[in-house]
Amino acid sequence: MDTYPAIENHGLIGDLQTAALVSSDGTIDWFCAPRFDSPSIFGALLDRERGGYFRITPEGTDFVSKQLYLPGTAILVTRFLSTDGVGEVVDFMPIAGDRATDRHRLVRMVRVVRGQMRFRMECHPKFDYGRTGCTGRITEDGAVLSGAGTTLNVSAARREDRLVRPEDVRLTDEGLTAFVTLSAGEIGGMVVETAPDGPPRIVPPDRLAELFRETRDFWRSWIGRCTYAGRWREMVERSAMTLKLMTYAPSGALVAAPTAGLPEQIGGERNWDYRFTWVRDASFSVYALLGLGFTDEARAFMGWLNDRVGQVHSGSAPLQIMYRVDGSPDLDEEILDHLAGYRDSRPVRIGNGAAGQLQLDIFGEAMDSVYLADTHGLEVSYDGWRRLVDLTGWLCEHWDQPDDGIWETRGGRQHFTYGRLMSWVAFDRAVRLADRRGRPGDVARWSAMRDAVYQQVMDRGFDEKRQAFVQHYDTDVLDASLLYMPLVGFVSPADPRWRSTLAAMDEELVSDSLVYRYDPAASPDGLRGSEGTFSICTFWYVDALARSGRLDDARLTFEKMLTYASPLGLYSEEIAPTGEQIGNFPQAFSHLSLISAAVNLDYQLDHGAGQVGAVLDRALRGVV
Repeated sequence: MDTYPAIENHGLIGDLQTAALVSSDGTIDWFCAPRFDSPSIFGALLDRERGGYFRITPEGTDFVSKQLYLPGTAILVTRFLSTDGVGEVVDFMPIAGDRATDRHRLVRMVRVVRGQMRFRMECHPKFDYGRTGCTGRITEDGAVLSGAGTTLNVSAARREDRLVRPEDVRLTDEGLTAFVTLSAGEIGGMVVETAPDGPPRIVPPDRLAELFRETRDFWRSWIGRCTYAGRWREMVERSAMTLKLMTYAPSGALVAAPTAGLPEQIGGERNWDYRFTWVRDASFSVYALLGLGFTDEARAFMGWLNDRVGQVHSGSAPLQIMYRVDGSPDLDEEILDHLAGYRDSRPVRIGNGAAGQLQLDIFGEAMDSVYLADTHGLEVSYDGWRRLVDLTGWLCEHWDQPDDGIWETRGGRQHFTYGRLMSWVAFDRAVRLADRRGRPGDVARWSAMRDAVYQQVMDRGFDEKRQAFVQHYDTDVLDASLLYMPLVGFVSPADPRWRSTLAAMDEELVSDSLVYRYDPAASPDGLRGSEGTFSICTFWYVDALARSGRLDDARLTFEKMLTYASPLGLYSEEIAPTGEQIGNFPQAFSHLSLISAAVNLDYQLDHGAGQVGAVLDRALRGVV
């Protein structure tokens, strides 16, 4: 445990209420329970000494390891290959269901497919983000490990008639260490259970196989509903399953990422907790999910969003930018000084102080998702419509003020152009919803506000000298968030102002097809250090290129971006100049934008450049 496996050398498993990261050396080094945003039990990703881990690896032999997902599932297989044999650790979490529960299971099935291998299994939990160690006791069928009010059962997975030698199982100050020797065809392993309903119990091979089949069949049945059959089916389906893994089933909320504190720059301070639900990210997911035919997931999120719009907030705005998965608005930020951070990147933060920021764009993204859902038969209820009317009325009074922007900068509020763009979207979609469904509302006022925002952006958001739309009204800095302008129908991809903006971004923000969100040196954001390129911006760039008729450039950019995926097809938030993935991992933003770019690019490759605005948007967004 002396070195950090690279972020991208991890796979994600989960049960739709929480998740775990498994590194390519067989270590679970991130797991929180009972929810995504609960304190960590295994947190070695943020501190190899203090964080806690659960490792299974061959003992006393040289080996190489490789990982893959069982096709069509979220079951992770880590393979160990040596001259003595080939062994596998099969990791998965049985689905927890739609009702919130404290009981979750990590199944670690060990098997040998050739030769013989002796495995070392180390279950060393450190509870409450490594602030509490564990006490334990050995039982006849496993061990009980406890700390910080949390109890883990570690049950042996083996044949009931197989004797366990005392020297093969021992309790240490760190937790449980065990050894098992298996020959070809034999199966063993461990099952870790949180909040158990009894003592550890032997899990025989037939029960282990049953859990495996149930989990496999769930995922294959779910992904079988995907309607995408385009050129990049494998990547799109893996992205869809990744988004599903990051969805909290009891509420339908999507977390931005299942991790906290992973740095945007190695050794830097841009280390945030992303285990929460951003209104923006989740709203974007509606576009991706409906584009693949996952109507139930979109409906569940719309229910969650409807509850948030009706929630009473401590501030004056009718929506907070992010919430916990259960809808709680309390996300107090805290620094964990005792943790070293991933590759010494400090501070490690939990909670998120940006929750109190004003980001006007979220109203546009929320209203856009409501409108898109409506085009797919997910009509807003009467009570929901009343809340949206109130929300739009609030925006009429407040859109023309500085805000903190989409990137959650901590350098002070500005008149961000993206915030104005999405305010335009909010008014436009409200007008369209009212007209389409004959719903009551102050349509004349909303239309006037929509026109006023449009004119202001054209007058103040476009820099005549640079011939480009800029980040905010008092700067000439470019911002990749404005790649979204043609995607929401604010400007035509053929508009001269848009073409010159895209050309300026080509020159300044694009590096070998990868896209920076902005230049922090030119536009200080209140934080030290730099960052990598943003994956969502690169996928937006693909879409913008295609819509602007640059189809060859769009496809090459998309194909290049696929080369930066992890070996398992996962993406973090950013790509470093070295090509490694940085930021929290995996990132919902990146995967949902990959899906949208793939669907749109497929359509244009089949029907000709520039056609997506005329046909696909009518089908998916209804804005043209």
